[in-house]
Formats: sequence, structure tokens, C-alpha cells
Amino acid sequence: MTKKYRVDRLPEFDMAQYLKSDADIAEYLRQVLEDGDPGELAAALGHIAKARGMTEIAKVSGIKREALYKALRPNAKPRFDTIQRVCKALGVKITAQAVHG
Repeated sequence: MTKKYRVDRLPEFDMAQYLKSDADIAEYLRQVLEDGDPGELAAALGHIAKARGMTEIAKVSGIKREALYKALRPNAKPRFDTIQRVCKALGVKITAQAVHG
């Protein structure tokens, strides 16, 4: 007999708990960028910022903490300069690469 679980009693998944190293963060960001979903990029940067400490990232980026939470929520559409400032504060760089057919 299989045990039944109520969905509302399952623990909330928190991606930030799994982003323990720079390599973890780089791989996560690479996969999100490869998928090409702009809403997911904002959410991923939010997960990374949470893993690194949202208050510290807000301070280093010069963006108020509340504004950072708002800009980095799932399906948000932050301005490119916000993404750049957050990436710099996180110590990550988004790069372009030629796609060959």
C-alpha cells in the first residue's frame, strides 16, 4: 500500500538552499539563460540573491531591499540596468556567445 500525502502539507521548495557554491550558482544561471524565459531569469536572480543574503545584495547593488524583492520575483520584468547591478553585486557575469547553425 502506498502512503498518501496532502499537497498542502508538503514543504515549500526553496532553490536558494541548493545554491551553496559559485559553481552551483553559475550552472543554475546558465540553465535558466539557456531556457530563455525572461520571467525565470528574474526569479533565478532572486533565488541567488536570497542564497547570498538579500540585504547584502541590496546594499552592494544600491537597490533598496524592498525594490529588489519586487524586481526579482517570479515573472517580474526588471530593467536591464537592474539585472546588471544585481549580477555585479552577486559576482556573476552574463555573456553572449555566437550560435552556429
